[in-house]
Amino acid sequence: MAEVLDQSEVDALLAAVDTGGLAEQADTASRSPGAVEVRTYDFKRPERVSKDQMRAMEALHEGFARNFGASLSAFLRTIVDVRVATAEQLTYSEFIHSLPTPTCFHVLEAPPLEGQLCLEISPLIIYPIIDRLLGGSNAEIFIPERPLTDIEWRLVKRITDRALANLTEVWANLVQVEFQLKDTESNPHLVQNVAPNEVVVVVGFELKAGARTGTMSLCIPFNVIEPVMSKLATQSWLAYRRAGATTDHMNRISNSLEMSAVRMRALLGQTAICVRELMALRPGDIIKTAKPASSELVIQVEGKNKFAGRLGRHKGKRAILITRHARPNERI
Repeated sequence: MAEVLDQSEVDALLAAVDTGGLAEQADTASRSPGAVEVRTYDFKRPERVSKDQMRAMEALHEGFARNFGASLSAFLRTIVDVRVATAEQLTYSEFIHSLPTPTCFHVLEAPPLEGQLCLEISPLIIYPIIDRLLGGSNAEIFIPERPLTDIEWRLVKRITDRALANLTEVWANLVQVEFQLKDTESNPHLVQNVAPNEVVVVVGFELKAGARTGTMSLCIPFNVIEPVMSKLATQSWLAYRRAGATTDHMNRISNSLEMSAVRMRALLGQTAICVRELMALRPGDIIKTAKPASSELVIQVEGKNKFAGRLGRHKGKRAILITRHARPNERI
């Protein structure tokens, strides 16, 4: 027979409920060493990319954001700030339903990787960019809710080409690929690259040009990056790749600057004369300076003091023998 509680036990039980004693006991029991931890798992949103790999993907595209922002700033002749806002795992259906309609939607390929990626740019920033390219001021531009025209798509392609070039450059640290534009669409719901419940990695960017702010999203299906996921698994990859990319970047800049032409000149001295004396100068006249004839000459590169040297001859031509580095404020 089941045990029957007497009145005192019932009163004690009700008092424990009022004071929260039962909840504390339940928490204590759940924290006991023998308790089994149970977590809810959503089969509709499986996490196929680890947190370390997501951090690596975010760090990879932070480099893309910096390069893309610099490229846009030079192209539009205005400061454009691009930064990584989010990096998360979603299903393809959730990603598509989060986008506005119409929008600026691009289907990308990255051979030799199989599959297709998506690049979406918000109308809130793409129309101000188009207005800037057409000579507008972006001051009070109206954002229309309509698909882009053929002329507007041609202008947007100049932006997309720069984004694809920067993506190719940054992804070279991970795998040698070449991002290419395959198709464009105004309604993202008409594009079905993968199954609706397929896991995708979505990297969200924030673009700011003056007072205008918009978003850009890069959708990478898991089946596209699955062959290279092992390269994102180690934390050492990040430090190694960052150092390698920096060294390679410096070497490319140095190689580009080596053949640049610069203006170099040696200054004999300086003095001050009046206009009457200047007009009266004739061949054979002597101009006196405060600088001794035995002192070194200052050699300037692009108008800045660089070296000091002595005047002489070499193979029948006037020459300067460099003796030391000149001080920035050294008197000519």
